[in-house]
Amino acid sequence: ERLGTGPVGSGDDSLDGLSNHVPNHVPRCPLTPSLSPRKRTTSQSKTEPPLLRTSKRTIYTAGRPPWYNVTGTTFKEAFVIGLCGGSASGKTTVANKIIEALDVPWVVLLSMDSFYKVLNKEEQELAAKNEYNFDHPDAFDFELLVNILRKLKKGKSIKVPVYDFTTHSRRKEWKTVYGANVVIFEGILAFANKELLKLLDMKVFVDTDSDIRLIRRLKRDISQRGRDISGIIKQYNKFVKPAFEQYIEPTVQVADIVVPRGGENFVALDLIVQHVHSQLEKRKMRWDISALASAHQGQPLPKTLSVMESTPQVRGMHTIIRNRETNRDEFIFYSKRLMRLLIEHALSFLPLKSVSVETPQGSIYEGKRLCGNRITGVSILRAGETMEQALMAVCKDIRLGKILIQTNHDTGEPELHYLRLPKDISEDYVILMDSTVSTGAAALMAVRVLLDHDVAEDKIFLLSLLMAEMGVHSVAYAFPKVRIITTAVDKEVNDQFHIIPGIGNFGDRYFGTDAPSDWCESDEGMEF
Repeated sequence: ERLGTGPVGSGDDSLDGLSNHVPNHVPRCPLTPSLSPRKRTTSQSKTEPPLLRTSKRTIYTAGRPPWYNVTGTTFKEAFVIGLCGGSASGKTTVANKIIEALDVPWVVLLSMDSFYKVLNKEEQELAAKNEYNFDHPDAFDFELLVNILRKLKKGKSIKVPVYDFTTHSRRKEWKTVYGANVVIFEGILAFANKELLKLLDMKVFVDTDSDIRLIRRLKRDISQRGRDISGIIKQYNKFVKPAFEQYIEPTVQVADIVVPRGGENFVALDLIVQHVHSQLEKRKMRWDISALASAHQGQPLPKTLSVMESTPQVRGMHTIIRNRETNRDEFIFYSKRLMRLLIEHALSFLPLKSVSVETPQGSIYEGKRLCGNRITGVSILRAGETMEQALMAVCKDIRLGKILIQTNHDTGEPELHYLRLPKDISEDYVILMDSTVSTGAAALMAVRVLLDHDVAEDKIFLLSLLMAEMGVHSVAYAFPKVRIITTAVDKEVNDQFHIIPGIGNFGDRYFGTDAPSDWCESDEGMEF
C-alpha cells in the first residue's frame, strides 16, 4: 500500500531515467478511485523511480524549483501535512489521493515507518515472537524524525533510514531525499510528539472502523511480511489495539480535519486539497529573473571575482572560439586549452601550507602543499561536463559530481532535476564548473545545492570560460564568499539572456548538436 515519492538522491540514479520522464503540465484532476497497491517489505524502496504514476497522470517528484530568492536566502518553508490514524487505517492511500489531486509536481511523502528504533538482540527475539510493541511511542526514534522533518521543511537534503520489516532492522543504505513545496508525513503516532506537532501546518486524522483495519492488517502482514494469522491476532490484541486506544485515538483532539472512511471519503479529501491550494497560493514562489537583470547595473565588479590575465595567447584563443566560422574541431581544441589554463589559475586560490622536503641530492626544499581536505569537481550538465577532462588532467584522482538543472517553460524558473555528489563532500573544496554564465540562475541553484549538502560557502569555486557581468553580480550578491573565476567577462545580456558579444551556445558548438529547448546549461540554453 506504500507508494513512495523517490525524490532526488545521490545513489545509483539513472540520468536518462530522470531526464526522460518530466511530465507535461496538466490541469488539476479530480480525485479518482484508489491507486493500485504495491507490495513492500521496507519502509522506503531504494529502487523507486522519481515518479508517482496514477491512472490520470504522472507526478514528477524529483524536480526541485528554486527554494531561495535572488539574494540566496530561502523562501517560506514547505507546507507540511501530517496524517495520523490507526494501523491500516488507509493513511498512505489518503496521502496518495492528496498528491494526485494537488497538481503540485514537487512532493515528498515521508513515512513514520522509516523511523523505528534499531532493536538489540533481545528485542529482535521478542519481535520474532510477536512480543515486541511496535505501536508504543518508545518504538520510534522521535529525535531523528524531528531533526529530519525540520531540515526537510527548510529545503535541506536529508537521509532517511530504510527499515526492513522482515528482519526488524535498518538497512545499511539510507535514502537521500530532497525538499519540496509540499511534504506529507504519515504515521500511527504522527501527533504524539510536541516538537513534531510544531512542524505540521495541517493535521489530518484518518478514522477507519477497527474491524476494517484488522482485516487490512491481516492481509498486509500475511502477504507482505510473511507472518501467520495467529501471530498477527496475538500482536493485535496485546499491542496494536491497546496502543490505539491509549496513544493514537486521543490525538484526534489536535487534528484540524478528521477523515472518516479514509481514502473513499472524496468530499473530505477535496476539502483538504482546496485548503492546501489556498495555502500554497499565499506562499507562492516566483523566481524574478528581471530582478537579476536590473539589480546591479552600474555597480563595480565584486572583489570575489578573478578574471584570468588577457595575455595575447588567451585573447587569441578567445578570438578563435568566439568566431562563428570556427569549425567544431578547432572550437573543441582551443576550448580545452582555455579550460586547462583556467583550472590551473583557479588552483592558485586554494589555501596552501609551507612544507619542507628533501631532494634526491639531500638538500631541503621549502615548498607548498594543499591545506585541508580533498578537492571535488562538480559540473553543471551538460556543458559544464566538458571541463571535467581538464580538471582530471590537473588534479590526480579527483572525485566528480554532476548537477542537472532545467528550465520550467511555464514559470521560467531553473529547476533541479538530478544530482549525484560524492559522499562526505561537506569538508571538501568544490570546483563548480559551467562553460558560460549569463544570468547566473543555474549557478545560483547549483551553489544552493552545495550549501544544502553542508559545503562551506568559502570552499566553493565557480569556474566558467565566459561570464556576463549580470551573472557575476547575481552570484556574488547572493553568495559573497564564493570565489568566481573566469577567463573573460562580457558586459551585456540580450532579451533572450544570451551573453553579448558572447560565444554562442557552448553545448551546441562543442557537442555538435541542437540543444533541447529546456536545457538550463550555461544559462544560455535557458528560455525565460
